[in-house]
Amino acid sequence: MIPSLRQRFNAAFTPQKYAMLLHTMADRCGAPVEFRVSETPCFIPRSLLDQMSRYGKELIHQLDTPEYLKASREAIPAEFNVRQESSHPLFIQVDFGLVRDASGNLQPKLVEMQAFPSLYAYQAVLSQTYQEVFGLDANLQYLVGGLDWESYKKLLRRAIVGDHGPQDVVLMEIDPLHQKTLPDFLVTEKLLGVPTVSITDIQKRGNRLFYAKGGQSKQIKRIYNRAIVDELIRKNIKLNFAFTDDLDVEWAGHPNWYFRISKFSLPFLNHVSVPETWFLDRLERFPDDLENYVLKPLFSFAGLGVIINPTKEDLSAIPTNQRSQYILQQKMNFELVIETPHGLTKAELRIMYIWLEELQPVMVIVRMGRGLMMGVDHNRNMEWVGSSAAFYPAT
Repeated sequence: MIPSLRQRFNAAFTPQKYAMLLHTMADRCGAPVEFRVSETPCFIPRSLLDQMSRYGKELIHQLDTPEYLKASREAIPAEFNVRQESSHPLFIQVDFGLVRDASGNLQPKLVEMQAFPSLYAYQAVLSQTYQEVFGLDANLQYLVGGLDWESYKKLLRRAIVGDHGPQDVVLMEIDPLHQKTLPDFLVTEKLLGVPTVSITDIQKRGNRLFYAKGGQSKQIKRIYNRAIVDELIRKNIKLNFAFTDDLDVEWAGHPNWYFRISKFSLPFLNHVSVPETWFLDRLERFPDDLENYVLKPLFSFAGLGVIINPTKEDLSAIPTNQRSQYILQQKMNFELVIETPHGLTKAELRIMYIWLEELQPVMVIVRMGRGLMMGVDHNRNMEWVGSSAAFYPAT
């Protein structure tokens, strides 16, 4: 998207440098990266990045109202309604694709938003590794919101560890050693000293939670929650505590916000960046041009259950009492914007926010693809696609 930087990178690229990128990432993370890493970073105009960061803030604040909080209570399942909910989410992601307007200018369009942690440690390391391995211009930045590496680490520590010692905080996930996001967990532990613990290994005594370390039982005072509820349900995982228990623990990312700000939010938004979106159960009739829509379940990750170009038969097959759990969203034709040796490629850009005293954009995750969707399953056996990083000129 910055032609001079794109041409310079493509001309200097070698397979050996890409192999070094993957080797260095595995070494820095302490484990191989199991999802695909793109051969290239993306070079984003500062003005476009600022626009997306601003749009994300505007969308999030549209939902920061008593009316929306009341409406979104119904999105929280009773068995996962956690006590002592925070006044706002701590981690928020806003995903944009890029389309061209009538004047030919690139404009961000909302894909979805989620108040749940993303790859806050891994993504920084990936960006640094791109910069070092490929010798990118030192003027190129990957952190936003006025942050540098030292101030970002302090912000992340405040968000995750809070006022506790790292040994009193855990990163909680389901069977973390077998998650594709394991590299992020390991880098988080290196950066902050916070151990990664499987949710099934956590024990409850009274109203306190404990984990085992070095043969000793340690109380958990704060949880950096990475366990996704729909995976708990799908795998019928049994826990030693209930999310609804009156627990003596803090949450670094209160679990209720996973439901409150999600695909559930999209029909409530009114913004130039938001495509038309409806709850499926609130449509009096299905549109005739369903080839221009996407069907999405409200609570799923990694594109599970998404149907592009759904048919009336697809919609009718969903039981009436389950239709409130789906949205029908106007499909957007994202622009092919990145020039690669394998052809033009689309990019989905995730603006990552941390909300302590203020809502602050911190970094961008990029997913590149040429398939119908950006997920791995839709970009199999392709090159110059996958997980990437965004850089912009500082001046």
